[in-house]
Amino acid sequence: MLQNAPQFQVSLARSDQDIRAAQRLRYEVFVAELGGDGKGVDHTQRLETDAFDAYADHLLLRDLRRPDRERDGVVGVYRLMRDQHAAKAGRFYSSFEFDLSPLQNKNLTLLELGRSCIHPNNRGGAALMALWQGLSDYVAQHEIDVLFGTASFHGTNQTALRNAISNLHADYLAPEHLRVTSRMSCDHTMLPKNQIDRKAAMRDTPALIKSYLKLGGTIGQGVFVDHAFNTTDVCLILEIAKLSPRALTRANRPQP
Repeated sequence: MLQNAPQFQVSLARSDQDIRAAQRLRYEVFVAELGGDGKGVDHTQRLETDAFDAYADHLLLRDLRRPDRERDGVVGVYRLMRDQHAAKAGRFYSSFEFDLSPLQNKNLTLLELGRSCIHPNNRGGAALMALWQGLSDYVAQHEIDVLFGTASFHGTNQTALRNAISNLHADYLAPEHLRVTSRMSCDHTMLPKNQIDRKAAMRDTPALIKSYLKLGGTIGQGVFVDHAFNTTDVCLILEIAKLSPRALTRANRPQP
């Protein structure tokens, strides 16, 4: 067990049953709620899976006050892939969407965050903070230098997301030596900085992305439109050395 809170318990998956519970939650959020689909979706068993699950660590958040037999109480998940996991899997998951060579050529200890989600009944500061406390312990244990991974905007309408995407590229672009780039050549034209509607941009930016930005996160260049999952993805990059020792556990409450 990595971390406890009065309502929540955070631990790594230790069994196939634990991983199945994570995959059921992922189905509820990514498929049933957000309309995603793909070859790893099992509608009969209500599971969202892919080939990387077998190689990664899975960080699980359980709500002790709302036990759910089908998900074994799991209300939040992170899939965690370190360099060793990626070597066994053949690559990092997000390398399909972004060229990760700026990160991988720097002798850095990397941790890819993926498939992160929280059940609708538990969204808000407390659940996310409990999950981040467990993540902070994991980062310290494995001496991670850089956290990275794809983060998603719901939908694939680039016009609707133009303010938000342009705002990220105007103010939160990763330094050049760490700037990964999208593998998708798209027609997403960025607005000039003086034409960005900042209020609309922040309104349309998901709370999880805003939380990473408040911690000092940056993004890679470009976006990847994932039609199967009905998302537009950016690559978030967070350098641990730029955080204070307990920044992950003391981050401000995420914005709605």
